[in-house]
Amino acid sequence: MAFEELLNEVGGLGKFQIIQMVFVLPPVMIAACHILLENFTAAIPGHRCWVPILDNDTVSDNDTGVLSPDVLLRIFIPLDSNLKPEKCHRFLLPQWQLLHLNGTFPNMTDLDMEPCVDGWVYDRSSFSSTIVTEWDLVCDYQSQKPVVQSLFMAGMLVGGLIYGHLSDRFGRKLILRWCLLQLAISGTCAAFAPTFLIYCSLRFWSGCSAVVIITNNWMLIVEWTRSQSKAMVITLITCAISIGQIMLGGLAFVFRDWHTLQLVVSIPFFVFFFSSRWLVESARWLIITNNPDEGLKELKKVAHRNGIKNAEAALNMEGFKATMQEELEAAQTKTTVFDLFRTPNLRKRICLLLFVRFASTIPFFGIFINLQHFGSNIFLFQVIFGALTALARCLALLVLNYMGRRPTQMLFMFLVGLSILTNTFVPQEMQTLRVTLASVGISCVAASITSYSVHCNELIPTLLSKKFSREANEKDFYIKVTKF
Repeated sequence: MAFEELLNEVGGLGKFQIIQMVFVLPPVMIAACHILLENFTAAIPGHRCWVPILDNDTVSDNDTGVLSPDVLLRIFIPLDSNLKPEKCHRFLLPQWQLLHLNGTFPNMTDLDMEPCVDGWVYDRSSFSSTIVTEWDLVCDYQSQKPVVQSLFMAGMLVGGLIYGHLSDRFGRKLILRWCLLQLAISGTCAAFAPTFLIYCSLRFWSGCSAVVIITNNWMLIVEWTRSQSKAMVITLITCAISIGQIMLGGLAFVFRDWHTLQLVVSIPFFVFFFSSRWLVESARWLIITNNPDEGLKELKKVAHRNGIKNAEAALNMEGFKATMQEELEAAQTKTTVFDLFRTPNLRKRICLLLFVRFASTIPFFGIFINLQHFGSNIFLFQVIFGALTALARCLALLVLNYMGRRPTQMLFMFLVGLSILTNTFVPQEMQTLRVTLASVGISCVAASITSYSVHCNELIPTLLSKKFSREANEKDFYIKVTKF
């Protein structure tokens, strides 16, 4: 608690923390947009095979006589089991006899068909362009679409592993600034990717930086906040993620072309990179890495910004070393990830926390990255789910303060499991009920993640908390990658 005493002297929640949060929250919001960006840039529009007589611009109206496009579509495109035009096949030859069936439907399997050898025609009513229409990721190539999201999550795994260790060595601020620049460059270049392979590579690099932008911003504000206010600050950060999800729905509704949307959520990171110079490095990190002089300098800076006039005189090296003696001694011992599992009690605690993290994160992303399964208006679903998660996170803070950490976590996890199990028995035709249950589930999952974040921050020793956060992210994103 030695550092907490110093933090209380310089102001554990004041003007400085508010300014720091102003610089921290916007990058977190836009980074959340990048995580779910494929909901819109990789959306699959309605499609059918390209038909020369219908889709060739050189064919005049006189060539088709008085036949309407719908009638012509019937003789060139077979119907599927739902009596809708087949998406991946067309008749080998025009089936003119189908014009005289008067509402009856023959057995389509008896007619010769072929794949869409000339390409596809896409419904552009919702999206003018996506990577699916750009590189024809449909039918036999539809399995390539999840590769993009998978590689982005793999990037988050690698980024958490590499940049997490670098953050422990070189500081949260320096690595954060590098990742802001990396995401700005890789995200902007992705909008102009000439091939699918290059696009996937750039999204991988974007994933490497997106996770670090969230976690390092998180640490730069939480490590400057007093213990009594950390639950509120953590809730605000998680709400920023929800606000980012709402923003993504609005931006995707306005910018229907995937190139434009990609640019809109990437260019702001150039601004964030330049503004991040005013962030203050974590004094706690400076202390535990044997930089007490720099740590004391940052503490004095914070005291000045918070208007604590007498604190600077009290913050001298002699008093500082006396107060921080235990943490300075602990800093001499090099810690590793294996220290998380060294003692039985801590090992048990870590394993349980990891299990809760996985159980919360899998349904969260399982719902959020599959919005097209709930209906055609994915813009509305994105905004609604984002708003519900924001409200649920605020509710979680109230319940945490009223019921305590563990009962709150148990309550929300139980409600998540109940909503998911109930939804498995609801028929596909009852779409409204399924969406309602999914809304309840995503709200409870968001509340559970917020509860977990607060609880975890209080359970893990200071010197190990960053390492545990990184390891949880690594295992977490591994689950997301392997789900495909």
